[in-house]
Amino acid sequence: MKILFAASEVFPFAKTGGLADVAGSLPVVLHELGHDVRVVMPKYRCVAPAGPDLVDTGARIPVRIGDAIAVGALFEGRLAGRVPVYFVRYDPYFDRDGLYGTAEGDYPDNASRFIFFSRAILDTMQGLDFWPDVLHLNDWQCALAALYLKTYTGVGRYEQVASLLTIHNLGYQGLFWHYDMPLTGLGWEYFTPEGIEFYGKINFLKAGLISADLLSTVSRKYAREIQTEPFGFGLDGVLRKRAHDLFGVLNGVDYAQWNPADDPHLPERYGPEDLAGKAACKRELLKRFGLAQRMGRPLIGCVSRLTAQKGFDLIAAVGPALAQMNVGLVVLGDGDEKIRNELTTLAHRYPRHVGIRIAYDDSLAHLIEAGADFFLMPSRYEPCGLNQMYSLRYGTIPIVRGTGGLDDTIVSFNRHTGTGNGFKFFTYSPQRLLRAVRRALSIYDDRPRFTRLVHNAMSCDFSWMRSAQEYEKLYDRLLRRGAKRKQTR
Repeated sequence: MKILFAASEVFPFAKTGGLADVAGSLPVVLHELGHDVRVVMPKYRCVAPAGPDLVDTGARIPVRIGDAIAVGALFEGRLAGRVPVYFVRYDPYFDRDGLYGTAEGDYPDNASRFIFFSRAILDTMQGLDFWPDVLHLNDWQCALAALYLKTYTGVGRYEQVASLLTIHNLGYQGLFWHYDMPLTGLGWEYFTPEGIEFYGKINFLKAGLISADLLSTVSRKYAREIQTEPFGFGLDGVLRKRAHDLFGVLNGVDYAQWNPADDPHLPERYGPEDLAGKAACKRELLKRFGLAQRMGRPLIGCVSRLTAQKGFDLIAAVGPALAQMNVGLVVLGDGDEKIRNELTTLAHRYPRHVGIRIAYDDSLAHLIEAGADFFLMPSRYEPCGLNQMYSLRYGTIPIVRGTGGLDDTIVSFNRHTGTGNGFKFFTYSPQRLLRAVRRALSIYDDRPRFTRLVHNAMSCDFSWMRSAQEYEKLYDRLLRRGAKRKQTR
């Protein structure tokens, strides 16, 4: 198959979250499966250092934004040295320090920026004369392209292209005031409750939900959750209408990047047959955070964006109890100022037990995955989650709330049967979180059972190959559906 994979961020060229990891891994595995897959993304300022060998293709794509024409240039690079990546360059929109905004908030022209990108995705096909069987779109930043694909009839070969939209986090929808409607180039007939209107605003993600041929999200549990009011962010009704077109495909892990046996970020490497190196990682982790070198004391790690979604109100609430239980806690991340202040206060109050690093630090993230005994993810909701899967490979036992992909990947350890790979709680409360931590600590103190649990975790396989094969099935479904449409014409 010919596949054009569109995303607003792709690792290693640009990253703010898990979307970049998916976009940097899935196309490579699809290529390994024999498909002609190519990637398109914006050419941000940060792309230049990550992709120094980019080549100007010579293709220029004039994109209409309202009454103006913005001419983008296409540059080409390679993902993992194999998969072509096309970078859409338009400096007034993308030559900036941040991808979507600054510490003060989102860029005020994000509507224009991602209208441009959504149109440029389709114009790239014509500019390169590359007509895919499947256009795989990701999140709100390119969701409009699914609707544009329906309106580009009679032009080029767009009618033969099927579309799949993957929802990575329904909480981010691309909402803009209705005055931006003329910028889209769409008629006001689309600004209705059945169209892209959403409580008086334009909703980019909704445009994709009503227009894409198929929809997917990043775990089976999350696919069910987002069709309910508590998790639907106002779009659960739209998703229920399209329930027969909505599929859950769990994200995978790039074990070339996340593997303690050959991780360059670790002071010592290790594997399931020899865990000695994990102790060295714990020792170094305690040193980095300035905590007491108590190797026998359980250490809990957390690497996350500091947002309310991730359950940091629970972590702040149980912090004093963890200190009284003589448990160490290290947290790495950045985000909401209120959460940053709460965590910093906690660390100042319990300096021997709690360490906080306000930053994005990939090397330190790897060390936390390796050096901690447990990994904490008490999320309010979690579409998929990657860190719990990283933790399993590193023999660091996840303690999670049973929502979304966390519920799909973590099975609570059974002390009687010796099965399971972590610990789960379901009710969102500090008391239930503490109860889960106590269950985990009781196994930690039972060394034979804890060793069994660590081996269970490290034997889990969440490689991208399995996920890519699930996407292959969706692509096949799209092609079969397209063939049926042709037969009925």
